[in-house]
Amino acid sequence: MNAEVQSNRKAELLSSTVEHVAIDQYDARPIIDAMRQMSFTSRDTARAADIFSMALEDPSCSTWLTLAGSTSAGGCMHIYRDMVKYGLIDAVVATGASIVDMDFFEALGFKHYQAKEPVDDRDLRALYIDRIYDTYIDEEELQTCDAVIKEITDQLEPRPYSSREFIWEMGKWLAAGNAKKPGSLIQTAYEEGVPIFCPAFTDSSAGFGLVKHQVERMKAGKPYLTIDSIADFRELTDVKIAAGTTGLFMVGGGVPKNFAQDTVVCAEILGEEVDMHKYAIQLTVADVRDGACSSSTLQEACSWGKVDVTWEQMVFAEATTVVPLIASDAWHRGSWKTRERRRWNKLFEKKA
Repeated sequence: MNAEVQSNRKAELLSSTVEHVAIDQYDARPIIDAMRQMSFTSRDTARAADIFSMALEDPSCSTWLTLAGSTSAGGCMHIYRDMVKYGLIDAVVATGASIVDMDFFEALGFKHYQAKEPVDDRDLRALYIDRIYDTYIDEEELQTCDAVIKEITDQLEPRPYSSREFIWEMGKWLAAGNAKKPGSLIQTAYEEGVPIFCPAFTDSSAGFGLVKHQVERMKAGKPYLTIDSIADFRELTDVKIAAGTTGLFMVGGGVPKNFAQDTVVCAEILGEEVDMHKYAIQLTVADVRDGACSSSTLQEACSWGKVDVTWEQMVFAEATTVVPLIASDAWHRGSWKTRERRRWNKLFEKKA
């Protein structure tokens, strides 16, 4: 395939952008109300929506969003942004990919694309197109994202940073006029004082930029920046201690889910009296038969002292089908309008 043909084929495959939905575009309350009278996953979804509304209406409750998987690339990116923007969420715990490869990537002006037809993955590799199920990313643009991370890193003081602190710096950089697409989750969280934690931060484009930063600094005999995962755990536990009552809105499972839940145990080990997470919903397609369900069911987590089982709900559904409904339902019910914004980044202002 010559260069011109290759370029044309790539442009053809990357021609249909993923359009993100937003929670104020539609009113999901009638759907949730109807689902409440149904059975199976529909009734589970309605109960999850009710529990989330209860958490938002509880004046003592701080709500956290945990993100795993690729729903941000699949069209839910603006929902998560809006949940922070309108004060439905006080803290975010996510995979590095959700924050960097998806949200920050689009903040730089790049897009995710719909795959319209089956294509041999070897051909995609030759075209420098990365695939997430039926969604494409331009690998050349992703490498630009890597380079921007390195550029930001090179400008910072060479010392240990928690992922929260580094992402705060990314938000600061975007807000300083560098965002090609305004209103990313990172920038919105920075502006609203909402911390974002990525306990596996380097498992993303950030990792490539940080490695290159370290290698170049080491070769030059200069100090370099590191990401302190222990500081991540300590800081999120500080948020749990300060918050008291908490509710979890968990998309997927894995490290973000377990990291958020473990703060209860960590606080106890530090000698602090904290309650288990009072409200919890998890949206997942993971199975329990391997003994995990992508980091235990919510009922199982109770045995570890992490989650209370009075107001919890597992929803076994692909998240892009139910996140837009639950989030829109909560937004239109309007309890966020009088809800206190915690702005937990204030706990770390002296360090930031």
